[in-house]
Amino acid sequence: MTTRPDLLTPDNCQLIFIDHQPQMAFGVQSIDRQTLKNNVVALAKTAKLFDIPTSITTVETDAFSGHTYPELLEVFPEHPLLERTSMNSWDDQKVRDALAKAGRKKVIVSGLWTSVCNNTFAFSAMDEGGYEIYMVADASGDTSTLAQDMAMQRMIQAGVVPMTTLQTMLEWQRDWARRDTYDGLMTIVREHGGAYGMGVDYAYTHVHKADERVTHGPRLDPVPADGTAAAAQ
Repeated sequence: MTTRPDLLTPDNCQLIFIDHQPQMAFGVQSIDRQTLKNNVVALAKTAKLFDIPTSITTVETDAFSGHTYPELLEVFPEHPLLERTSMNSWDDQKVRDALAKAGRKKVIVSGLWTSVCNNTFAFSAMDEGGYEIYMVADASGDTSTLAQDMAMQRMIQAGVVPMTTLQTMLEWQRDWARRDTYDGLMTIVREHGGAYGMGVDYAYTHVHKADERVTHGPRLDPVPADGTAAAAQ
């Protein structure tokens, strides 16, 4: 249980992705599923940028759930996938060993579904493992908004810390003077950060006069269609 207002840093936490698989995503109704995947991939890319120890666990891949998002696996191509049968990742020894090997008591969680797989893992890891759990709400999902809200409230009452994807990313960065991760983070933000990312692109190109991120064809000058100018008169 978290009892102090500690900030997350790249050196004091680890991350676990739980069951980001198609069959689990099909049932998600609490968040747009493309937004969910976008947030998961953004979180993964940022974790890799900051060298955060990361585990990926799966359930009944062949029998039911299907393969983990390829966009997530692409970020961590060498990571083993910790397959299990239990809805609770804590019930699998491989998961416990991976968490212990990272050696960090603050565990950030992104998974499906919040009320089942995330909830049971959080409570068991806290109770039996002494871990502090940080739940990334918008990189997790559930079968309804009510299910998501009730699960988050239940966990918060027990001491789980609610987070969002962008909040986690920026807490890891903390200081824009940290230039070793600045450009990498901005690349992730521009690709996955929605309106914030659009704003960064605008600031880079219009305020700081940086080149656009992609090359493209020439921008052609406006040419009024035949008769348009005369009709306007």
